[in-house]
Amino acid sequence: MNATDGERSHLLRVGDVARLSGKTVRALHLYESMGLLQPTTRSSGGFRLFEPSAVDRLRWIDLLHNLGFSLHDMRELLKSWWGADLGPAAMARLREVFKRKLGATREAIRLHQRLEQELSLGLAYLETCRVCAAPAAVKGCTRCTQDHGMSTEPALVAGITSAPESPRNLARAGFVRVEDIA
Repeated sequence: MNATDGERSHLLRVGDVARLSGKTVRALHLYESMGLLQPTTRSSGGFRLFEPSAVDRLRWIDLLHNLGFSLHDMRELLKSWWGADLGPAAMARLREVFKRKLGATREAIRLHQRLEQELSLGLAYLETCRVCAAPAAVKGCTRCTQDHGMSTEPALVAGITSAPESPRNLARAGFVRVEDIA
């Protein structure tokens, strides 16, 4: 891991890599300890020195992170890739990881679409409250007779506006089963 002075001239110190990537030095040390980023060498003073391509590696880490990969997922991905003896085996492992992540992503999209629908219904319902026919205390909202243009309250609204049976049940007030949201 020793580099000559000529080879070191193009290397970056950890602080420079941090500045160029928008990461903290502490984050770079974490990535190094996890095997996601490795310095090329160290200076005579013990400073970590990196190839300029380390900034690209950090962009790759950000990309995977933004796509939902944890640092542990990334470490396992790299271990699996570099631990394979043959290219086709490495590619098969990579395909499996991508398939799992695609399935999880599709499920997250499905859940977010349900949430989007419930929030839209809730907003449409609450919009009619702007022109409340009988303004009263909040407690009156639990027995609202205004026409909201819907046969029932959306689950998110119902969960909030449901009146508790007694002060002891306040923690359970507005409880809505997850199955009822959709």
